[in-house]
Amino acid sequence: MNTILRKSILGVAGLAFTGGVFAGPIAGHVDAAHAATAGKPVAVASVQGEQSTISLNGEQTANAKAIIAATKKAGLPERAAVISIATSLQESKLENLGHLGDRNDHDSLGLFQQRPSSGWGTPEQITDPEYSTLAFLKGLKQVDGWQDMPLTKAAQTVQVSAYPDAYAQWEKQATDLVNQHWNS
Repeated sequence: MNTILRKSILGVAGLAFTGGVFAGPIAGHVDAAHAATAGKPVAVASVQGEQSTISLNGEQTANAKAIIAATKKAGLPERAAVISIATSLQESKLENLGHLGDRNDHDSLGLFQQRPSSGWGTPEQITDPEYSTLAFLKGLKQVDGWQDMPLTKAAQTVQVSAYPDAYAQWEKQATDLVNQHWNS
């Protein structure tokens, strides 16, 4: 990925984690009520505010599909995939970011800008789309009522971003991606 694109990603998304992801993954488990929601249609009614969208290249689309596959592996419903993809759109524009050197003021990596120093995993794990998604979902499952809360609140509870409302802008595109790829 070229330097200008990396700087753009950091300028738009990289700062979203500032002050965030310090708590690391939240331990938890899914209960029967959460599992019972699997397979229900993705709700779009909760979309908040002005929506953003970007054109995706092959790598970004593959990363969205990897997030969906990991969500299915975790036994979670489409809503969890929507929250995960929207979070990744905000944090990295669905780019699996490696170490960005001086352009990165923390050790954040991967699709979700997770930090090894905060307990999310090793750099190799965090840059594995399946692992990083499962780590994010582990935190999401710990959030009571995540299925029914606004996307940005659910994502913020896991990510602890300095820009807690930024996730909301990606809900429509994330929903569209899940609707397009969930059954493919």
